[in-house]
Amino acid sequence: MKRRNFITTAAIGSVSAVTPAGISRKSDTRQEFQLKNNINHSVCQWCFNHLPLEDFLKALVGLGIYAIDLIGPKDWPLLKKYDIHCSMCNGAEISLTEGWNDPEYHEKLIANYTEIIPKVAEAGYTNLICFSGNRRGMNDYVGLQNCVDGLSQVLPLAEKHGVVIQMELFNQINHPDYMGDSTLWGVELCKRLNSDHFKLLYDIYHMQIQEGDIIRTIQKYHSYFGHYHTAGVPGRHEIDETQELYYPAIMKAILDTGFKGYVAQEFIVTWPDKIGALKDAVGRCDV
Repeated sequence: MKRRNFITTAAIGSVSAVTPAGISRKSDTRQEFQLKNNINHSVCQWCFNHLPLEDFLKALVGLGIYAIDLIGPKDWPLLKKYDIHCSMCNGAEISLTEGWNDPEYHEKLIANYTEIIPKVAEAGYTNLICFSGNRRGMNDYVGLQNCVDGLSQVLPLAEKHGVVIQMELFNQINHPDYMGDSTLWGVELCKRLNSDHFKLLYDIYHMQIQEGDIIRTIQKYHSYFGHYHTAGVPGRHEIDETQELYYPAIMKAILDTGFKGYVAQEFIVTWPDKIGALKDAVGRCDV
């Protein structure tokens, strides 16, 4: 795998740029890496929580990355200060294990999503994460229908506000007993809900471990995928030559589907230069 080199340039203040979020910005004297803008790059904040959020946002600006994943309402004003888009909002879920597959949690989840969905739209964002929850002995078909019953009660509100609720798929090694561990299960849920405002967050790392066949799966089921996460397999670390996935080919496959959403880096950094690791990962994915 040949490492791509970023080109550092000093931007001229009067030159305008159009960002992946569609917002017109004027470049300033900050050093920015020139990306192709074919892939809308993002990054999950929790992987870099060694840095205060504001410091991390400044680092993203320096890399020319203007989106971040998994930020809740209390921090959205800080994102707006740096003109960084929240590409995947959180704050409505209960937990990864307590999700829509169990009617016990429906009342709380419906209240949470009813509160957060309008806030997401008001802030100018689109995507809001959700989780299936654990099986706890429940049959997958029963859990599937429970998800339909619960999510159907908040989807009209999401449709009204232009918000897309996205359920993340996990593997059974890192998240034993999680119900949403299969592309086919997730696709069936999408079909039953039959709404453009419900999609799957296709985590490439998780699905490589759980079922593999990543590129063919993307080609076949891409219409149900609204967002992507990355990480290296095994270990969930950098996406360099130490792991088994070849991300340039995966990104090319995503691009070929006509995908216009975001691809967020979600790997646990091992390099001493953590921002350098992020820069390297974005470079590999910038096809």
